[in-house]
Amino acid sequence: MGEYYLGAGLQAIGTVLSAISVTPTGFIDKNDQHDLNVLGNTLQATGSALQASGQTTLSSLGNKAQAVGNTTVIYGLLISNSEEQKLILSIKGELIQALGGGISFVSTGGLGNPSFNRIGNLLQAIGNSLQAIGGKQKLQSISKRVVGDDGSFFILIGSWIQAFGAILIALNYIAQE
Repeated sequence: MGEYYLGAGLQAIGTVLSAISVTPTGFIDKNDQHDLNVLGNTLQATGSALQASGQTTLSSLGNKAQAVGNTTVIYGLLISNSEEQKLILSIKGELIQALGGGISFVSTGGLGNPSFNRIGNLLQAIGNSLQAIGGKQKLQSISKRVVGDDGSFFILIGSWIQAFGAILIALNYIAQE
C-alpha cells in the first residue's frame, strides 16, 4: 500500500509542476516551461502507475488510463517536431487522463458519498477536459491562422483544477494515516 501513497504524492507534485509550467509568470523562460511540463507529466505518469500497481479494481484501471494519458502528452512534448502534432497528442493525452479520472471517480462511489478522494478524481477529470478544450482551441488558432482565443485560459484553469484535485487525493491518504 506504500506505493499507493507515494504515487498519490508524486501525482500531486507532478500536476502542480505542470500547472506552474503553463502559468504566465515572466520568471520562467519557454525552454524551462517545456522542461517543467515534461517533468510534471513524468511524475504524474509515475504516480498514477504506482497507484495502479498491485490492484485489480476499477480504480486501478482509471490510474492506468491516467498514466497512459500522461505518457501520450510526454511523447508529444519530446518526440513530435510539429507544433500541431504536439497539440494533437496533448489533446488526446488530456482526454485519456480525463477518462481515467472519470473511471476513478465512478469507482469511488461518485457523488453518493463525497470524500477528498472522490472530489479529487472528479476535479482531475474536469481539469483534464478543460485542458483538452484549450488544446483544441489552440490547435484551431494555429491551423486556421485564426486570431483570438488561443485556448491558453482553458489550459491554465484546467491545469490548476487538476492540480487541486490531485492535492485533495494526496491529502486524503495523509489523513488516513
